[in-house]
Amino acid sequence: MIFDIQHKTHYRYRSIVVQSLHLVHVTPRTLPGQIVRHHSLTVEPAPASRQDGIDAFGNVGIILDIESQHKELVLTARSTVEKLSAPPVNLLATTPWDRLDDKLLDAHRERDVNVLMFRCASRLTFPTLEIADYAAPSFTPGRPVLDAAMDFVMRMYNDFTFDPHATDVSTPLSQVFRTKRGVCQDFAHAALACLRSLRIPARYVSGYLHTRPPPGRPKLQGADASHAWISVWSPEYGWVDLDPTNGIVVRDEHVTVAYGRDYDDVSPISGVLRGGGEHSVSVGVDVNMIAGAPADALSGR
Repeated sequence: MIFDIQHKTHYRYRSIVVQSLHLVHVTPRTLPGQIVRHHSLTVEPAPASRQDGIDAFGNVGIILDIESQHKELVLTARSTVEKLSAPPVNLLATTPWDRLDDKLLDAHRERDVNVLMFRCASRLTFPTLEIADYAAPSFTPGRPVLDAAMDFVMRMYNDFTFDPHATDVSTPLSQVFRTKRGVCQDFAHAALACLRSLRIPARYVSGYLHTRPPPGRPKLQGADASHAWISVWSPEYGWVDLDPTNGIVVRDEHVTVAYGRDYDDVSPISGVLRGGGEHSVSVGVDVNMIAGAPADALSGR
């Protein structure tokens, strides 16, 4: 499948911004099964300088220094991404979750570090006893790690309700668990906190999901959104992506942009301003399939 993606972010400020500095993560990654054919980023007003680099997680990060005075900032990212069919994963043919330490200690030291850091709690995924208790029923002694993780993801899918009005970026994880309502970002953080409470390596993945309108209705432009899911490690398969929002193993309609410990590491845009005062932001995302055979639609949650 080949997808054409447009991601537009529009900031409006009450007063003039004298200068701003931004870190941007909107460039899809080149990965096994994912080929970036084209990517561009336009910025208005044009930045005085732009630095493209690779961060500690291997993501493309762009630093923008905007020195022109402005009351609006518009960033438009356009990408063409080819997705290849992922090889099948036998969830049962993986190491028991409570034997992962043995495998990690046998691993090469460099890989050890790259996996071990995703077992640790982060600012947005700090586990509590309540969180650990919720995870425990899926992780019985000796159960294969990916089988247990998928069982856990399905429990989340059934227990939690997608509600875009229930949370915002400041909503604590404890409230998400209490109400069991939120959006994909909340569900990814909740899943990571549960898995990390058991010392299972898991990372936050940001990107896009190809969605489909209800039968007989046109797809609305700008109606898509950035998406978030998780990736769980096993010695047999490496990192395997799971989507708690849709209760699935990720296949070929998810486009990965970046991954890290949590949202803080991969925020599409962050930065500091001189001036600006209060502001509003609007985001429009379009993900359109331009080549490939249609697949079954996801739940739409």
